[in-house]
Amino acid sequence: MDADAASASASGGAAFVGIVLVSHSAAVAVAVAELARGLAGGGELAPVVPAGGTPDGGLGTSSELIAEAAKAADRGAGVALLVDLGSAVLTVKALLAEGDELPEGSRLVDAPFVEGAVAALVTASAGGDLDAVAAAASEAYAYRKE
Repeated sequence: MDADAASASASGGAAFVGIVLVSHSAAVAVAVAELARGLAGGGELAPVVPAGGTPDGGLGTSSELIAEAAKAADRGAGVALLVDLGSAVLTVKALLAEGDELPEGSRLVDAPFVEGAVAALVTASAGGDLDAVAAAASEAYAYRKE
């Protein structure tokens, strides 16, 4: 058990899977995080942290902001990173390849951004492990809207 998980256990808190929402827009990342929290229901929620835009407030992605968000979301059970567009995927993959910028157990999840965020948060908040959170988020691709 790592220090975060031990700390969570000692304080009575759950070692939830953390969720990071990586968007090219800070406003979009924040809005999707708020929506997911609102739809996830009551009770204790897993951490969901937005990582949008660039440090100067522009559009784009920032490896620095993503790494900070992942560290903030980490509760000892892994971190699921959901992304909006292609270059965000590349930024997260580069961070994962570096190996020391993201918490241990961080994973890029192939999922639709909005629906995947909601499914990931609901599953993580129910105590699902990283595999279950990733599967729930990915299954959101199958949600039909007709």
